[in-house]
Amino acid sequence: MTAKIAITGAAGLVGQNLIPRLKARGFREIVAIDKHPANTALLRALHPDITVIAADLAKVGAWQNAIADADVIVICHAQIGGLDAAAFARNNVTATQRLLEAIRRHDVYLVHVSTAVVNSPAYEMYAESKQAQERLVLDSALPTIVLRPTLMFGWFDRKHLGWLARFMRRSPVFPIPGNGRYLRQPLYAGDFCEIVMSCVARRPAGEIHTISGLEPIEFIDLIRRVREACGARAWILPIPYGLFRSMLMTYALFDRDPPFTVKQLEAFVTPDWFEVIDWPGVFGVTPTPLQQALADTFRHPVYSKVALEF
Repeated sequence: MTAKIAITGAAGLVGQNLIPRLKARGFREIVAIDKHPANTALLRALHPDITVIAADLAKVGAWQNAIADADVIVICHAQIGGLDAAAFARNNVTATQRLLEAIRRHDVYLVHVSTAVVNSPAYEMYAESKQAQERLVLDSALPTIVLRPTLMFGWFDRKHLGWLARFMRRSPVFPIPGNGRYLRQPLYAGDFCEIVMSCVARRPAGEIHTISGLEPIEFIDLIRRVREACGARAWILPIPYGLFRSMLMTYALFDRDPPFTVKQLEAFVTPDWFEVIDWPGVFGVTPTPLQQALADTFRHPVYSKVALEF
C-alpha cells in the first residue's frame, strides 16, 4: 500500500493492535507517535520496520514534520484514567490542538478514535475531555470519521480485561463489586482495528458511529469467561460495593496513578447501554465471536505475553 499513515497514541491498546494488522495488509509507510517511554520502546522493538517517534503531542517538536505529508492520521492518543484533571486536559485537548495545528495538507483523512462514553455523566473528567477533543476534530473542516467504541479488550490491554486477567492469575481471590449483574458490551480490539482499516480504504467522512460489542454480557459472567481463557484459578467473590469502594480509596493513598479509581468504579456499576449499529454491514467487517476473541487475546503465542506499562 502506498498511503502514508500516522497514528497518535500508537503505543496504546488500539495502536499496538492496529499496526501489525496494517502491516499484514501491506501498509509499509507508518509513523507511530507516543510519549510513554517504555511502551514506545516496546513498539519500536516489535516493529523496527516502521517509524516510531517518542514525543509529547502537547509540545512542538520534530514529530510535526513526520506527519506533514501523511495521507491518513488515526487519532488514538488519550488520557483514559487517573485523578489529575490537568492531565486529561493536556493529553486529550491540548495535544489534539497541537496535532491539528501541525497538519498542513487540506485533504488528510482523519480517523478519530473517540469513546462511547462522551455523553455519559458517570465518567466526568474523561468524558468531558473526550467531548472537547471530539469537538476540536469535528471543527477542523478536514475529512473525518468519528468512531466511538465501547470498552475494548485485546492484545496489550493494560487497563481493562488485561489488567483484570493479570490480577486474577496472581491472586487466589478475585473480588467483584456488588453482585456483578451489570451489563457490559465488550468490543474486541481486533474487530475495531478492522473497522479502522475499512475507513482507511473507503474514506467515509462526516459520520459519527458508536461501535459496541455485539454480545452483551453481565460483568460477572464476562469475568468467568476471562478466567477460563487466561487459565486462572481465582475464586470469584462478590463483595459489598461500599467495601470495594473503601479498598480502592485505601489503595489510592499509596499509588498516585492507580489502575482502577473510585470514579471508574462508579462508572463501572452505572447502567450504561450504548446503541448497537450494524457495523459489520456498514464497514464490511466480520465480527469475531466473544469466546474466540478472548481466546486470541489471552492465548496468542506472542502478544498475549506482552504487557504494557501504566
